[in-house]
Amino acid sequence: MKKNPAVKHTLKFLLMLVVTGSYAQSKSHLDQSKPIEERITLLMSQMTLDEKVGQMNQYNGSWDFTGPLPESGSEEEKYEHLKKGWVGSMLNVRGAKEVRAVQRIAVEESRLGIPIIFGFDVIHGYKTLSPIPLAEAASWDLEAIKNSASVAALEAAASGLNWTFGPNVDVGNDARWGRVMEGAGEDPYLGSKIAKARVTGFQGENLNDPTTIASCAKHFAAYGYAEAGREYNTVDMSISKLYNSVLPPFKAAADAGVRTFMNSFNTLNGVPATGDVFLQRDILKGDWGFNGFVVSDWASISEMITHGFAKDGADASAKAVTAGSDLDMESHLYVKELVKLVENGTIKEALIDDAARRILRVKFELGLFDDPYKYCDEAREKATIGNKSNNEAVLDMAKKSIVLLKNDDNLLPLKKSGQKIALIGALASDKNSPLGSWRIAADDNTAVSVLEGMQQYQDNELVYEKGTDVSIGEQLFVQEVKINTDDFSGFDAARNVAKDADVVVMVLGEVGFQSGEGRSRTELGLPGNQQQLLETIFEVNKNIVLVLNNGRPLALPWAAEHIPAIVETWQLGTQAGNAVAQVLYGDYNPSGKLPMSFPRNVGQCPIYYNHLSTGRPVNSQDNVFWSHYIDVENTPLFPFGYGLSYTDFKYSNLKLGKSEYNIGETVELSVEVTNVGDLDGKEVVQLYINDPVASIVRPVKELKGFELVALKKGKTKTITFNLTNAELGFYDNDGNYLVEPGMFNIMVGGSSDSGLKDKFELK
Repeated sequence: MKKNPAVKHTLKFLLMLVVTGSYAQSKSHLDQSKPIEERITLLMSQMTLDEKVGQMNQYNGSWDFTGPLPESGSEEEKYEHLKKGWVGSMLNVRGAKEVRAVQRIAVEESRLGIPIIFGFDVIHGYKTLSPIPLAEAASWDLEAIKNSASVAALEAAASGLNWTFGPNVDVGNDARWGRVMEGAGEDPYLGSKIAKARVTGFQGENLNDPTTIASCAKHFAAYGYAEAGREYNTVDMSISKLYNSVLPPFKAAADAGVRTFMNSFNTLNGVPATGDVFLQRDILKGDWGFNGFVVSDWASISEMITHGFAKDGADASAKAVTAGSDLDMESHLYVKELVKLVENGTIKEALIDDAARRILRVKFELGLFDDPYKYCDEAREKATIGNKSNNEAVLDMAKKSIVLLKNDDNLLPLKKSGQKIALIGALASDKNSPLGSWRIAADDNTAVSVLEGMQQYQDNELVYEKGTDVSIGEQLFVQEVKINTDDFSGFDAARNVAKDADVVVMVLGEVGFQSGEGRSRTELGLPGNQQQLLETIFEVNKNIVLVLNNGRPLALPWAAEHIPAIVETWQLGTQAGNAVAQVLYGDYNPSGKLPMSFPRNVGQCPIYYNHLSTGRPVNSQDNVFWSHYIDVENTPLFPFGYGLSYTDFKYSNLKLGKSEYNIGETVELSVEVTNVGDLDGKEVVQLYINDPVASIVRPVKELKGFELVALKKGKTKTITFNLTNAELGFYDNDGNYLVEPGMFNIMVGGSSDSGLKDKFELK
């Protein structure tokens, strides 16, 4: 039967109207004049349940997106999901060209063209590496730390990335745990200040700026308190401990505007963090009002099955999304299970809507809907990566991160001429280990070695001998770093050069992958036969400068007793050797302070300055029945906040505004600091308080203020501190914040173990 031409024309016109209307609707969320929340609502009104769940799915990049497309296996499934709009994020896809290729699939081949957010572990730099985060924390220089994060963001953003899985804000006080290298140490106050600095460094003032990236506070929560310092292990703690010791840096990150959180692998009080409603719904998204999104750690949703908390993938998915875990990193469960769970009534679609909205919100904030390819400028990438400015910035950060632990008879700084210096240790010529762990975008062997740094000072005679190897090969994903324990063949050559030297510089410590994720240790001395090498050299020359290259506090009682000069240089990144040499030769006066206590031996771990008092803290009755070890004293080898300088500082005239304050009043105090040495220098002035009587026992001391001050020799500066309710209160076991009346002790000095003291009363 022939159709009437008029009817045919009418049908064609109506179809065109439908298509045009649909097209207009599908593009309405791209109107930049509309508020972001309205744009999200417009977009979500067009999304199917599958597409909303797709936003909650993150895949690891596992093939070359600029090459042939996959035709079989899991890679083909990822490709098909990209085309369907079932992938919200990719990780480990990097490089402007590679990112553009993936983004093109998502934007130009999927139905709604929703862009991908690209994540990567930018932990202490991208290609150009700053010191490991624990080392940066030793600087106590918040502006430098912020700048370090901004340099990392600059390079990462130029390489197509727009999201980092950092900062790690886990408080950690057990040096056995390898991931202490990623955090800011043992103190929640210092950790909170550094968390804010890193978040603002990564994200800048405007997340829409293509030189910034979204940051991620991890691991939420209590991962740093894993039992025995063993990776992925159990955590069990009181609510007051959680609120007072663990959560403050996370809260600081949230207050600083961090856009994402990552939950942690551990159980907390019997509940895997990924499935913890209390942490994610009640505290983070409830009490704190966080409106970004939460990403699981790698496969942590599926690992709830192994924990014994979920019976299968569907159960794990239901518990994770109910708890508030929005984005599934590499469990591949949300994309398989969530639609079915909604359709069969196990979970409500409102949970999916909430998670998808949170993820889309960050994408809008990044400006990805306005320009999906804004991070894909190959010319900018080439001009940015490894440029002079970035190298200057990480060198500055590296120098500020070095801590002088001991300097008997002013052995340091080294004279710049007329000396014969023996440089000993495999790590002295190593160009890889100083890069540290978590350097997956950096090229191997690109660090300036200590040998190369010292060779810049050419008016001394410098002789190098390895002495001994530390490791026999190291790789990121191998289970063990093989350590040399039985090859002593280089000892004699090292002894010979040391015997004739005026000064011996020995670079000893850990190789780069002896700390980091999965690198827990039960021994904290010098690995392998380095201790024997140290003692061998000491027999022939006692003028030894021990330069430590490590990612965690080490237990070095013999060295602390015998070696006259010890310098903690950590793993300082790309410019490591230049930073070390400039400090050794006095072109930079060290000012770092320890962010973690160094134990006398591993049996003291965990050891930390802000512990609680016991009922028997001292030997008051001259008998054995008090809290102590019978083989070593209770104190750390080097305490939190400790660090020397090539000059000396004197504290005097600690003054309180008055002796009594009402609750809510600001407590004002001041102290004078004088540089009494012969060199200009910097000092970290530290304020500690103690609440001696409270409804819950409080630590023997707590850091509540610090200031990094530069002083010319002979000069004095008055430093002022203010204490408010934020510093004077604490959380009880119900999570309530209390400020109680009573006496407060204060101490101000250059370390947690010494300073001027006073007290005031709060009424």
